[in-house]
Amino acid sequence: MKTIFALASVLALAGTAALAGNPVEGTWKTKVDDNGKYGYVQIKPCGPGFCGTLIKAFDSAGKEYASENIGKRIVWDMKPYDNGLYDDGKVWSPDRNKTYDADMTLKGNSLAVRGCVMFICRDGGTWTRVK
Repeated sequence: MKTIFALASVLALAGTAALAGNPVEGTWKTKVDDNGKYGYVQIKPCGPGFCGTLIKAFDSAGKEYASENIGKRIVWDMKPYDNGLYDDGKVWSPDRNKTYDADMTLKGNSLAVRGCVMFICRDGGTWTRVK
């Protein structure tokens, strides 16, 4: 009977953790791009990893505008690893219209994003969680 109770307790705790979601889920403000613009990317589970879609865009004055990139995937296939690392995914940079192999590192409300092509990497900057 104790074994059944212990197993039920573990399953209940596991279910609670699953409902809590992954810490990378949410809305993130990107760094300012080469044109002075930035956006809000919403990250959600997709398949075995996480994907992020541009949900708002802001011009260099910080004013929201109707970008043609709203609704487009910015990150995809990011798989979670230990210590806040998300790797094996891709990131698309709208300002350069290039797709990079990517990784992200989560620390609190900061998400460091990096993209690489071959052995050349581009710092995608640190994104901040939108509250």
